[in-house]
Amino acid sequence: MTTVRMIYDWLDGWAPFATAMSFDNAGLLAGSGEESVSAALLALDITPAVVEEAKEAGAQLIVSHHPVIFDPLRRLLPGSAPYLLCASGIAAICAHTNLDLAPGGVNTCLAERLGLSRVRPLSLDEPSGLPESLCGELPSPLSPEAFARHVKESLGCEAVEFTPGAGEIRTVGLCSGAGAFCAPVPEQSGVQAFVTGEAKHHELLAARQSGLTLVVAGHFHTEAVVLDPLCQKLAAAFPAVSFRVASSSAAPSRFV
Repeated sequence: MTTVRMIYDWLDGWAPFATAMSFDNAGLLAGSGEESVSAALLALDITPAVVEEAKEAGAQLIVSHHPVIFDPLRRLLPGSAPYLLCASGIAAICAHTNLDLAPGGVNTCLAERLGLSRVRPLSLDEPSGLPESLCGELPSPLSPEAFARHVKESLGCEAVEFTPGAGEIRTVGLCSGAGAFCAPVPEQSGVQAFVTGEAKHHELLAARQSGLTLVVAGHFHTEAVVLDPLCQKLAAAFPAVSFRVASSSAAPSRFV
C-alpha cells in the first residue's frame, strides 16, 4: 500500500522541503499523510477545477507546484480549493521553491526544454546554497528576436515579451516563474539573454539599458515544464499508483 506520507518522503529526499525559501509554504498542506493512494493528479496550481477533476478520477492526492494555502486563511469558503480538498478527502502535497532549486527540478526542466547544454549555476540561493538561477549554451547563436521566437515555440506560449539585447545570443540564463530579479548584467556574467516568467517595468528597463535580451514567457509556461518529468519520476518510484497531469492545469490568462 502506498500512502501520501511515502510520496511526501520520496519528494523530500529529492527536493527537501527544508530548502524552501523563507516566504514559502511548501509541504503536506491537506491530509494527515496516512491516506492510501492508488491515483494522484499533478498540477501547477490546485484550483477548484483541478480538485473536481481529481474527485472525478478517484484520486486521493494532488501534487502541485504552487501552495494551495499561501496566505493565512481567515475563512474556509465553500467552492474554494482548500474547502473542496477537505470536503472530498483529497490530500495535497505542494513542492514549490524547494522544487525550483532542486537538481532536476523546475529550472533544470526549463533549461532542457530550451535545448541548452553545459547547464550550470548562475546564482545561488544563500540559505540553501542551491542554484537559484541557471545558465547554459545554445546549439548555435541566435539574434534576440530569433531567440524570443525559440522560447515561444519551445514552451508553447501564445506570446512572449522581450527586450532586444545588444548582440547575438550564445549563453542563456534562466529562472522560472517570477525570476527577473536574478537577471544578470551581460558584461559581468557572460550571459546575453535571460528567460523568466514575469518581469516588472523597472526590470525590463534595466535589461534594455544593460544590453540584455530579457524574455518574459509567462509564469505558467516557465514552470509547467516540470509536470511531465515529475509525473514520470513518481510513476517509476510508485508503480502501484496511477499518476497523470491534470488536463485542467492551465494558464489562467489569454492574449488577444
